[in-house]
Amino acid sequence: MPASLENSRPNRTHWLVTLYAGGGEFCDGYILSIIGVALPLVTSDFALGGAMSGLIGSASLIGMFVGGLVFGYVTDKVGRQKVYLADIAAFILLSVGQFFVSDPWTLTVLRFAMGIAIGADFAIAGTIASEFAPRRSRGPLLVVMVTMWSVGAAAAYVVGWLMMTSGHDDWRWMLASSAVPAALILLLRFGTPESPRWLMSKGRTDEARQVVRHMLGPDADLHDLEAEADSGGVRRYTDIFRGEYGRRTLFIGVFWACQLLPIYAITTYEPTILASLGLDHGDSAYLGSVALQIFFVLGSLSGILFINRGRRPLLLWSFALAAVPLLVLSLLAEPSPSAVLVLFALFGLASFSSQCLQAIYPSELFPTSIRATANGFATGASRIGAAIGTWGAPVVLGHSTRLAMFLGALICGVGWFVSFRLAPETSGRSLAETSSDRAPADPSAATPDSGTTSPDAPVREPS
Repeated sequence: MPASLENSRPNRTHWLVTLYAGGGEFCDGYILSIIGVALPLVTSDFALGGAMSGLIGSASLIGMFVGGLVFGYVTDKVGRQKVYLADIAAFILLSVGQFFVSDPWTLTVLRFAMGIAIGADFAIAGTIASEFAPRRSRGPLLVVMVTMWSVGAAAAYVVGWLMMTSGHDDWRWMLASSAVPAALILLLRFGTPESPRWLMSKGRTDEARQVVRHMLGPDADLHDLEAEADSGGVRRYTDIFRGEYGRRTLFIGVFWACQLLPIYAITTYEPTILASLGLDHGDSAYLGSVALQIFFVLGSLSGILFINRGRRPLLLWSFALAAVPLLVLSLLAEPSPSAVLVLFALFGLASFSSQCLQAIYPSELFPTSIRATANGFATGASRIGAAIGTWGAPVVLGHSTRLAMFLGALICGVGWFVSFRLAPETSGRSLAETSSDRAPADPSAATPDSGTTSPDAPVREPS
């Protein structure tokens, strides 16, 4: 059988595209998490109240709402490659700009602009990685890509803790430090090929053929790309709200928001939360945050074990198990520091195990012509919930940490219910099949990958 994108084995190009897309996720996690370390210092330096502190903490999430809504659509129109480079360049400029701010409102504006760039990157990273990935390896490859967000978040807490020297400008160095990984990723992303699926959707068949043959050899077949291009027929932004696609848009927006609201609220104010629960001696709150980030990374990586056994059960079990430790924390009046760390570690393992679905579901449920648009809209819509959680967290935490944990558990329950009603099964199917608007009536009717799909064809490494 001639090699094609859907039936090939992952080769060097697949991994490089995945890792470069993951590099953007690393920067996203770093930028969104470093503010959690810096914010207590910013609050002290500018003598901020809870509302202004929450606004700075949530500004990037509000920006992501705008960036996702706008640049997902732009990406579908002008191509993956251009946005792929521009958003990382913006990271560098805005990161450096944060060092020189003189008032909280300027910092808020810069964080908002940073969020626009992050929203654009979220829309493009999962889209471009999924469009290169073979069907049986798409899940594991995107797990690796999404895990880079958790690695970036963990790195932010480590770097932030190391930079905490009790100096007046510590927070400036922390926020500006994101320019370093962004510059490295920008250099690596140069030379990334344009998505052959996007080229096919624009009628640029010869260019698509050249990219695929460079990856897979001179006899590479384009039939799977042609099948998806022929099954499309949608071009407008509003197509993601119509018919079956409207149902899918509702699903991914709600489940993504329910995943992110407790995660962002907890990670942004993790040192504050841990201090309120008893880890308030010296650097214990920050060291506890670093330790928890390790479990978040492990949780994200654990998705590799389950992703090809079924997207739907992974999402349902993740929500159910993530709710339990938050509910327990809401019931304990004075938990011990060790119990706090164990429960948060369990929350991280459970909730992050399905983070890969934030990239996989939008990419698999929509055709090439609106894939980035849908991904961008889901990014933006989900950040409404995340921004509400991040802005409201200081207010709720000021009232009661136990109430905050109960609300987190309740949101996980809402996510489980919506996923139970709407989550489809897409494992082991080609993008042409999963993105068709002819979905089974039963969300779980599709059979997960059992290893009986098209056999892998030999591939040739790109020169």
